Amino acid sequence: MKYVLLLLILFPAVEISLFLLSSKMIGILPTMLLIVLTSALGAYFARRQGIEAFQKVQRDLQYGNMPGTTIIDGFCILAGGLLLLIPGFLSDVIGALLLIPITRKRVKPLFERWFRNMSNRKRFTIIR
Repeated sequence: MKYVLLLLILFPAVEISLFLLSSKMIGILPTMLLIVLTSALGAYFARRQGIEAFQKVQRDLQYGNMPGTTIIDGFCILAGGLLLLIPGFLSDVIGALLLIPITRKRVKPLFERWFRNMSNRKRFTIIR
């Protein structure tokens, strides 16, 4: 919990610093255009990949397979899309990393461990 509070304080401070640095280096208008462009691209890619993940979950369920890793993929895509919609360069970088399949493979074990820990602590229940 203490890390969440620290994150809530540091994350906006870093984002504001990056805004100021970028507007000083390339100007205010290009900075604003870059933010709008990353949000639009993020929404497009998150929607496209989210639809693919949803269809894959449906296929897995149709064939009687547990869609565990596909659901984790969908969660990463959702989080990445939301982070890309939030204005800011740091959130855009993290969101893009969650949308790129190669980097998402590296991050998925972290989410799997997090979900497993939450389940073990009885924060939520997974019904099999």
